[in-house]
Amino acid sequence: MEKLQTHATVLIVPGLREHVPQHWQTLLEAKLSKVRSVAPLQADKLSCAARVEAIQRKLEQIEGPVILVAHSAGVLMVAHWAARYSRPIQGALLATPPDLQASWPQGYPTPDSLRAHGWDPLPDGRLPFPSIVAASSNDYLASLEAACHLAEAWGSQLVNLGAVGHLNPASGYGEWARAEAFIRELDC
Repeated sequence: MEKLQTHATVLIVPGLREHVPQHWQTLLEAKLSKVRSVAPLQADKLSCAARVEAIQRKLEQIEGPVILVAHSAGVLMVAHWAARYSRPIQGALLATPPDLQASWPQGYPTPDSLRAHGWDPLPDGRLPFPSIVAASSNDYLASLEAACHLAEAWGSQLVNLGAVGHLNPASGYGEWARAEAFIRELDC
């Protein structure tokens, strides 16, 4: 398989379920020539601060330009990271950010649990790097309106992907070719 060549190193920032074998991020990681991934946490799995520190530790190991590719809660981790740290980032693909004010389905953390673990309030200032928020019109973790609000607050380009659910294997997504196109757009 020919690897997708990028100028920047791509840092994969998975959500709370971390590395899922058939997830588009996991499949994308195997296709990229210059890629790293935030490692799964061994403890404090729901701690926002621990996840932000994991991003920072990985970024400290990367020299040169970086593109962040985050999904779900990984998007929220990137927002918290950007509010705390100031390393230059070339750009970020922020796919299907969840809404911390929404009621999530059973099996997901509750808003009170997330608040207790430092996720809320979510930083809503402009991100200091170019970003694309790729949102779904039928995501069970966030309305398109909520994603639009986040994109506007962060100064991100909003892309409505249509009815793609939460853009995960449960929604029928393994490979997601548009991710490569978004990375090319940010890798200039």
